[in-house]
Amino acid sequence: MTNLIMISLVVFCVGSITYAYSVRGNSRWASFGEYIRKGWPIFTPFNCLLYLFTKPRARPAIMDINDFPELAEIQDNWEVIREEAMTLMADGGFDTISDPDSASFYDVGFRTFYKYGWTKFYVNWYGYTHESAKRTCPKTVALLSKIPSVNGAMFSVLPPGGQLTRHLDPVACSLRYHLGLDTPNHDDCYISVDDQTYSWRDGEPVLFDVTFLHYAHNDADKSRLILMCDIERPMSWFGHILNLPYKWLMSATVVPNTDEDKKGFANRVFSSTAPLLEKTKRLKETNLLAYKIIKYTVNTTICPLYTSDAADDLTRVHLSYCRSL
Repeated sequence: MTNLIMISLVVFCVGSITYAYSVRGNSRWASFGEYIRKGWPIFTPFNCLLYLFTKPRARPAIMDINDFPELAEIQDNWEVIREEAMTLMADGGFDTISDPDSASFYDVGFRTFYKYGWTKFYVNWYGYTHESAKRTCPKTVALLSKIPSVNGAMFSVLPPGGQLTRHLDPVACSLRYHLGLDTPNHDDCYISVDDQTYSWRDGEPVLFDVTFLHYAHNDADKSRLILMCDIERPMSWFGHILNLPYKWLMSATVVPNTDEDKKGFANRVFSSTAPLLEKTKRLKETNLLAYKIIKYTVNTTICPLYTSDAADDLTRVHLSYCRSL
């Protein structure tokens, strides 16, 4: 019986990886090696369980927003949300987010986007509402608190010339909602999800599955400001039970906007190890083989919260620590 269970688990895992790599969606990885490096196959079997229990309206890469009437109140109040977001932007609310001296910089989920000009300001995140958001955008906080399916929310800015390279989110916990607030209103500012292109427009929402390959560009001459929300994946009751570990995992990734906000576990660990990161920046050049061995070991065993680039940073910390023993 035990052997049968083990065989079944192996077959399911192999089948899940094959499905994610070769069957699901239209966009494909350049190679299986790229998928192993960047596709987080460690999460694929559990993600496939969530796909299995996902309701039909939430299965496309980009969904029909009309199938989600519970989100209509967000769009109905887009001008109220925009006013608070633009005031926040004018007051410099986004300026310190990408400052390495700020705790908000050490965002294990999104920090790798900073190099391309992207920045953000959290409103709430998986059970926690930011004190800084209550102070600076109370109407948005109050509005989102009335919508149970919103797991997390932030304002996001992508400047002219900014981009997010092709990637996918490792966990299928939530769907991603974008609401255009102050955008170029031009096709040169767009996101591609599973080879489907959507251009942001003021007051218009889009809802998509972040576990499909996607990327974004702002080739216009104006910044793109949006509200970005994580929306509960519509599933059967059993699917919601299976999703609880993922939601707990995401709650550990709370990142402060300012010192008045709570720091999640991942943020505390990442920010406290920052001084060690500088000591190992040249590791790839000095000992590439050792770097790769330890990188993939760390990624597989102790980095479920991190994107691939952030795992690179944690690897450098781990190596520095090992050398100090």
